[in-house]
Amino acid sequence: MTAIKSAQSHNIAAMPKKKRMNRWDNPWLNTKFLTGGAMVLAVVLLGTVGPFFWDVKLARVGSAELNLPPMGITIEVDGVEYVGTAKNPLGTESNGRDILATLIAGAPMSLQVGVVAAVIGMTIGVILGAAAGYLGGWVDNVIRTLADAWITIPALAVLITMAAYVRQIELSTMSLILAVFAWPAPTRFVRAQVLTLRERGYVRMARLSGVPPLQIMLKEMIPNMLPWLAASLSGNISGNILAASSLEALGLGPTRIPTLGMIIYYAIRAAAILRGMWWWWGFPILILIFIFTGLFLIATGLDEISNPRLRGVV
Repeated sequence: MTAIKSAQSHNIAAMPKKKRMNRWDNPWLNTKFLTGGAMVLAVVLLGTVGPFFWDVKLARVGSAELNLPPMGITIEVDGVEYVGTAKNPLGTESNGRDILATLIAGAPMSLQVGVVAAVIGMTIGVILGAAAGYLGGWVDNVIRTLADAWITIPALAVLITMAAYVRQIELSTMSLILAVFAWPAPTRFVRAQVLTLRERGYVRMARLSGVPPLQIMLKEMIPNMLPWLAASLSGNISGNILAASSLEALGLGPTRIPTLGMIIYYAIRAAAILRGMWWWWGFPILILIFIFTGLFLIATGLDEISNPRLRGVV
């Protein structure tokens, strides 16, 4: 009897201890997700709250002195010495624009282009992917073939050609051009997820109960994919911001509207790198890195929220 009790106590001691739950163990209190959300929110607030603290009219040509470095820095540009002042804390560029004002005006615009293009692309991808995965048959064959063929097209080359032939590009036009190539990847991924979900028991039960296919997809399948869709949306936003910034840096973006890519374009055109004007192109690149990092953390955090194994609960 003593040997049995000893063996039982040994087995109990050998069992892995479960993680104790408390009120702070809510999966949505994910450090990566909250940090990434705060970083993206900071960029949004830069455009909404920033104009109340800084005059965005300084983003116009000739509104400030030329070639001033950031505050407290002295630098020589084209043989002339310039000293940064508090009047232009992040410096100015060769066209007389204040860098801080252009960042306040341009960063939210770049984020907006990426969000609109990604939302349009994801919406089309979810609709086509769900239809292909659930309905199958000829519908699946047509959508799958179209997505596979479209994804092989060199997107950047076509985008450059399209942007070059559009005379006046607005932010909405840029978003639509990017959305043309933003739907095939979500379509393929959603189709794969739906193919798995349609074999689940609750989907079969709904089908046997006579529930219409559209209702099954909207009420049974899509809600189970929401964390994955949100993470995929974050990745698509990053990709579209990068594509938009690349087109703008080539001079194919909206020249009248300040965006991060257009700031870099003007810096390249004025040979800012060769002239040592690092603040002209450096600060926009830092903002882009900040946005990409925030979106990456959001996607990683959502992955951990939807997968208990990644956060060590199971």
